[in-house]
Amino acid sequence: MRILGIDPGLRNTGFGIIDQDTNKLSYVASGTIVVPPEQELYLRLKEISSHLYEVIDTYQPDVAVIEKVFLNTNPQSTLLLGHARGAAMLSLAQKGLAVSEYTALQIKKAVVGRGHAQKEQVQAMVQYILKLNAQPAPDPADALACAICHAHAAPLSLRLQAHQKSTLTVKHRIRGGRLIG
Repeated sequence: MRILGIDPGLRNTGFGIIDQDTNKLSYVASGTIVVPPEQELYLRLKEISSHLYEVIDTYQPDVAVIEKVFLNTNPQSTLLLGHARGAAMLSLAQKGLAVSEYTALQIKKAVVGRGHAQKEQVQAMVQYILKLNAQPAPDPADALACAICHAHAAPLSLRLQAHQKSTLTVKHRIRGGRLIG
């Protein structure tokens, strides 16, 4: 499975792509989409979207993962981050990718083992897990961490979904002591 991780931002949107083969994770690519801050908001969102289209077309991921927006102390910053996240999610959806979401706390816990890890710790663990020669920059490191989190969480999530589906089927088929078929 090829996983595309996205760390959304209005100035810098990080992306990271890994391959997962059973329990083995391999680095494919990563980078930062840098958007000029002087551009109008709609043009910045278009820039994020068009670059993500290029990334998706080039690397052909199977699934995508994006960091959930957290509440910031500045509501305006949170709103702007939400715009960038929305542009990224729309691009992923338009390219037909299933999108999973994880909070920064979940991502850090999956990669570092602590939900309140520092950026440098995330960078170091991404380098270690993916056996990179150097630490990735902060935005691509966060995007790669998203992908790593999904690689660890997806198998459990699929098993839980299958279990819930089979449980729901049984609940719907037995009503009032009678089997409904």
